[in-house]
Amino acid sequence: MGRNVADLMWEMLEKAGVERCYGIVGDALNPVVDALHRNGHIEFVHVRHEEYGVFAAVADAYLTGKPVVVCGTAGPGVTHLFNGLMDAKKEGAPIIAIAGDVETKLMDTAAIEELNPYKFFETACLYLGRVVNPEQARAVINTAILTAVADHGPTVISMPGDVASSEADFRIQELALPAKPVFRPADSDVEKLARMIEEANTVALFGGDGCRDARDEVITLAAKLKAPVGYSFRGKQWLEHDNPYAVGMTGLLGYGGAYKAIHEADLLLLLGTDFPFPEFLPNGDVKKVQIDRNAKHLGRRTALDLALVGDVKSTLASLLPSITERKDTHFLEKHLGETRDFEELLNHYVEKGPGIKPIRPEFLAATLSDLAAPDAVFFVDTGTPCIWAARHIKGGNERRIFGSFSWGSMANAAPNAFGAQLAFPGRQTIALCGDGGFTMLALGDVLTQVQRKAPVVQIILNNESLGFVNIEQQEAGLVPFGVDFKTANFARVAEAMGAKGIRLEEPADVKDALAEALSYKDGPVVLDAVVDPFALSLPSHVPFHMAKGYTLSMAKQVLSGRMDSVIKTIERNVRLA
Repeated sequence: MGRNVADLMWEMLEKAGVERCYGIVGDALNPVVDALHRNGHIEFVHVRHEEYGVFAAVADAYLTGKPVVVCGTAGPGVTHLFNGLMDAKKEGAPIIAIAGDVETKLMDTAAIEELNPYKFFETACLYLGRVVNPEQARAVINTAILTAVADHGPTVISMPGDVASSEADFRIQELALPAKPVFRPADSDVEKLARMIEEANTVALFGGDGCRDARDEVITLAAKLKAPVGYSFRGKQWLEHDNPYAVGMTGLLGYGGAYKAIHEADLLLLLGTDFPFPEFLPNGDVKKVQIDRNAKHLGRRTALDLALVGDVKSTLASLLPSITERKDTHFLEKHLGETRDFEELLNHYVEKGPGIKPIRPEFLAATLSDLAAPDAVFFVDTGTPCIWAARHIKGGNERRIFGSFSWGSMANAAPNAFGAQLAFPGRQTIALCGDGGFTMLALGDVLTQVQRKAPVVQIILNNESLGFVNIEQQEAGLVPFGVDFKTANFARVAEAMGAKGIRLEEPADVKDALAEALSYKDGPVVLDAVVDPFALSLPSHVPFHMAKGYTLSMAKQVLSGRMDSVIKTIERNVRLA
């Protein structure tokens, strides 16, 4: 018996470096999964929810740099893939989705579970191929693989069951995967950048995820220019630790001297960042240069004086020999001083934390950072976990911090941590979860973690609220509404599902509870931490509209009879405790 199209598809994926496929089996997908079973070299990770599987795959692919497969059956199954594929597109993860499709004889007849994959996946992938004939299968599969790997994003192969089980009319040789290219601007543009730097009295650097492979070059440039280095949340893990020029973050999560540094410099270099909050970027008073491998990112957040297409590492490597080392450290020291001063504010509730109940999330996050392994991988749910991680989880050469930073989906942290655990067995993978996100998606797949005995540590910030939405509504001048809900004792739920559950209510128990969770190796842990629902965290720079919104919101809350909430918010966020 000859091999069918699905057999050869998995062989091609295996040659591309695929090691895992996350998903749920089902009717239209059965011939594909049957071939995966015969392949025997790619692990099938059966999850309870396809969206959970995609978020797990995104972390797996992003951290390893290898392509990862996800799958869902026709109609409802593939629609559950969409949100995770959008996250993969935004975070730059090489994901290949195998989408089950109705049989070719049923296409365009409004058959049960039929959808048009071209229309549905259009915004969520870099390439989609619908395999309607075995003769086109090799080309479609090859294009999907190479696009995902070379362009760092999701692709989709829509595979009808009848085509998947058809005899293949092609044979697989080696799959030609390109090495990472050296990609930098033309010499004339690099020379122009060098002249702009020489002409500027003060220079500031602001980096994002594009500095992933360029940490040494960025710090070397900062050392030559005596330039402060700020970073986005995606750039924090590459540029914060062991960096004598680091001045923190700007934006809604901002801390330190980054905001003032980038606004007071003569020249700002935006390095591999598509920072999405233009109100925190300088206007025309500062000259700006942006370097990015994706030309679509250039100039769309702020007007530029020079736009350069290329990766940060290669571009800076070609620039550095032309840069004269400077002696004047006044500009740098000023903003490093601001960063040190803000550090005192950040540490107030960390230092006072053992005596404050409910537990302050700053204290919890800082203690977690101190206790976690040097190579721990942290994942944060969108919302207030991002605030506390940005400010209190410290990076390191081997530590990583990941989340849905560019897409902003809820409920990503727990599946991210699960995918990382499969990619790096035994390494500490820690999910800092919101109670809303955990109940939205993660709770059901605790069973998946239990089944696989995956030692994923999930720390739930249990404040019975959509905390970040609460803050957003107050920023807009609104009375918070629709953000409160009743939660469970997640530790008891976890124990009932076969995981280790820890309930944390007393601040005196924080260190011991975290140590217990981090040391447990026999399966997943759910640490249910009851934290202060009134804890706020303002950025180092507060835009006028935000201050105005908070003032208006507080006034409205007083007038609507919520004076008690206003008093608690004030007394718990002005360092009275």
